[in-house]
Amino acid sequence: MADEANSGESSAPVRYDLVVIGGGPAGYGAALYAGAAGMKVALVERDRLGGTCLHRGCIPAKELLETAAVWRTVSEAAEFGVNTEPPELDFSVSQGRKQRIVDGLETGVKGLLRRRKVAVHEGTGRLGTDRSVAVRNGESETQTLHGDHVLLAAGSVPITLPGFDRDGTLVMTSDEVLALDEVPGRVAVIGGGAIGCEFASMLADLGADVTVLEYAPQIIPGVDGDISKALTRAFAKRGINVRTGCGVTGHTPLDDGGTTVRYTAAASEGDDADTAELEVDAVVVSVGRRPYPDHLGLDDTEVKVDEGGFVVVDELCRTTMAGVYAVGDLINTPQLAHVGFAEAIVAVKDILGEDPAPVDYPNVPWAIYCHPEVAFTGLSEAAAREAGYDVVSSKHRYSGNSRAMIVNDTEGLVKIVAERDADGSAGRVLGVHMMGPWVTEQLGQGYLAVNWEATVSEVAALVQPHPTLSELFGETMMALTGRGLHG
Repeated sequence: MADEANSGESSAPVRYDLVVIGGGPAGYGAALYAGAAGMKVALVERDRLGGTCLHRGCIPAKELLETAAVWRTVSEAAEFGVNTEPPELDFSVSQGRKQRIVDGLETGVKGLLRRRKVAVHEGTGRLGTDRSVAVRNGESETQTLHGDHVLLAAGSVPITLPGFDRDGTLVMTSDEVLALDEVPGRVAVIGGGAIGCEFASMLADLGADVTVLEYAPQIIPGVDGDISKALTRAFAKRGINVRTGCGVTGHTPLDDGGTTVRYTAAASEGDDADTAELEVDAVVVSVGRRPYPDHLGLDDTEVKVDEGGFVVVDELCRTTMAGVYAVGDLINTPQLAHVGFAEAIVAVKDILGEDPAPVDYPNVPWAIYCHPEVAFTGLSEAAAREAGYDVVSSKHRYSGNSRAMIVNDTEGLVKIVAERDADGSAGRVLGVHMMGPWVTEQLGQGYLAVNWEATVSEVAALVQPHPTLSELFGETMMALTGRGLHG
């Protein structure tokens, strides 16, 4: 592969089997998978390969969360008989390490694309009516690519709120938080979803006084209510104040720095909502991301975009324009890098005529790297009941798990939701919801159980290694059979 420079208008357009617009996980994933299948592939990226996930999302966020984890470990070392000086944080070193990891992974992506002979074009790609892609790099330099198929993977950008215009210091989104050179003293995190909870956890560990303001009745929408309540309690123990059922209305900057955030507090039935204020040094707006089709030129094509800005696709990621696919954050599916990878594979398989199975979105795995970690797949107990299932559930806490005691991290639980069979026993596994130490690494067997439609008795019969954190998953399954060992 060679990076192809743009040097004015091309007189001889280059034709590819597949042209991908967007170099994030969904885009470069599609390019790599298609390249592995022997397709001639071009990838167009206007910024940096790796997209939001690598540069302003998953990777830098988890690296800084690991910095917070190291801080906790050193702070608690005396409990193991390891006496240390009080830790001091040099956040510039943390940021430097984060950037080295990001840069190394970007270099790795470039190498993978090169080995798959993917032609990378730097610039902004714009879709034409004939599946051509005009690549503009600068004001006048344009090259035209033609694809038998085109895949759109332009990604997303953070959503902002009215009255909270971001300036990068007083009001921030995820982009600015990940570039901080020091930790603010008092922070309001607006939004208690996965990203908001991760930032709240990280900032609290590193010394900030954090308040989470969430509009929904619970933090981490989608996870089982028992897990959300447990996380709220765990946050409270660490000094993170979680306020749900409230909506922010604006903020007023203070003369000596900081700002006062105004929000409506949850009201009792029949009462009007109360207005409250919170004085902080910085505000982190973390209310989600919107699709970013802005530069694709879709208004001039047959590709349909819905009212939310999402590209409309079918279950195989085909748009309303023949030969054009869309994947990742650009379509209205879970905004997760691993979902983008899965969608990319489905799209390329469909192009190759391999009759792929669609992504099973309700059962994709979710991993949130706050402390304690949260991970889940499948239906919550409430969602299962709403779907009409007769449900049986079981939950066990890490407080009795030997490995959790050894690593000094016993906060959390495993909850399993199953369908009740006609004889009253627990049948098919519908959902696995976890909070606790390293549950993001433990979810794999729960994900397999849900997606293979395994029964409780089938999973309970499997041998769990001892002593491990994953034993708690097996113990919870065994309890559902009516014959648990330790619970």
